[in-house]
Amino acid sequence: MKKLLPGLLLGLLLGVFLMLWFPTPLHAQRSNCSPSYPDVCIPPPPPDLDCGEISHRNFSVLQPDPHRFDGDRDGIGCEAR
Repeated sequence: MKKLLPGLLLGLLLGVFLMLWFPTPLHAQRSNCSPSYPDVCIPPPPPDLDCGEISHRNFSVLQPDPHRFDGDRDGIGCEAR
């Protein structure tokens, strides 16, 4: 038990530090981001966006794809040609 105590205390201190350093959960900071585009923050519609209206290229797309950035359904949105 004595060998576990330093590790537990270190873990507890790390947890407190992270809670103080990042008070808002990361998913809450990105609350206006569509989960269909996990690599970038693109808001869900409306409005409906086209690739020419955003700066992101070659990002992951999960279905459903509300903005239809992944026309060929290969999982990559707004592919640079």
